[in-house]
Formats: sequence, structure tokens, C-alpha cells
Amino acid sequence: MSFGRASRRRTTLLAAVAVAGALTLSACGDGNKAQGGGNTNFITGTGGIATVPKGERPDAPKLRGESLEGKPLDLADYKGKVVVLNVWGSWCGPCRLEAKYFAQVSEETADQGVQFLGINTRDAQRDPAVNFEKDYGITYPSYFDPIGKLMLRFPKGTLNPKAIPSTVVVDREGKIAARTLQSLDADQLRKMIDPIIAEK
Repeated sequence: MSFGRASRRRTTLLAAVAVAGALTLSACGDGNKAQGGGNTNFITGTGGIATVPKGERPDAPKLRGESLEGKPLDLADYKGKVVVLNVWGSWCGPCRLEAKYFAQVSEETADQGVQFLGINTRDAQRDPAVNFEKDYGITYPSYFDPIGKLMLRFPKGTLNPKAIPSTVVVDREGKIAARTLQSLDADQLRKMIDPIIAEK
């Protein structure tokens, strides 16, 4: 192999490591600095929850993939329900802190037309993620998204999930209504989703 080719490969490898490092630093970080850029119509409240008024909300992206159990999972199947999308990883400390609250609130709101879905990311294997769900009593399905492809389907400049954990609420019309980039307890989660549930 020539010196030039080896040097280019080393440079490419270093760039990939830098990108991975940046993602790691942003993961499990403080989401309070979330903000929109450009012509966004969303407002971030004091609790770090950004919302979009009804009528100004962007469409949620098409999210199709496989669950942790290897079954097909499609966001479109839940249109007509309020969908709570939680991005998490079994390795993420703040994800572990909020998991029991998501399990609790998912059960409390199931008869109100609310569907919780997880997006498991950065877990290279399914087993740690499956064990995480068992440990915290999570009964709703999660996408298996080891390299974060589903997160990239959210349009830039919208309420996209760009940290781990992140939570996005999709309204009954399939539009993005709210987002937070921090871990939540049960009260914060209800504060985020109750106004969307109440919409007619």
C-alpha cells in the first residue's frame, strides 16, 4: 500500500472517530439548550419542552423498521393516536432514570388513545436492550436502531430528536407536536403529553 493511500485512510478514520466522539458527547447530555433555527414555529418552555401550535406542525417522518423482537414496526400504523416516541439506549444513565416513569405513564394513558414507542439506539446487540425493557417493566415496542438511522429521518429545523434521551410527541394527525431533549419524570411527561391528549 502506498504512503498516500495509508495517509488518506488514517485521515478518514480520524474523521470518523471525531464524529463518533461528538455523538458520544452529545448523548445523555443536558437538553436544556435545545433551540430551533431558521423559520421554526416552536417555542421551548422553561421545562425544556418545545411545542408547536396546532395548525403549524410538521409531518412526522416515515419511521419503519424492526422491533427489538424482530417484528415489523411502523409509526403509520398508529395514526389517530397520540404517539410518544422515546429515544433511548441501555447504556445511557438518564435513560435508566426515566424508564420507570415511561412504563408507568404508558399504562396510565393507554385507554386515552396514547401509544408509546421506543427508539433504541447505539446498542450494537439486541440483548442488552431487551434486558433493559424487562428490568424496567416496559411493555410497549421499541425500534431497534443501532446506528441512529431513524433519528436522521426527522427534518432539520423541526422538533427532531438530537440527543439521547429525547422524547417526541406526535399528535393524532401524524404531526410533530412537542419535544424534549432531557430525561423526564412522570409529572414532566404528563405535562408534555396531556395537552396533546386533550386536543379535539
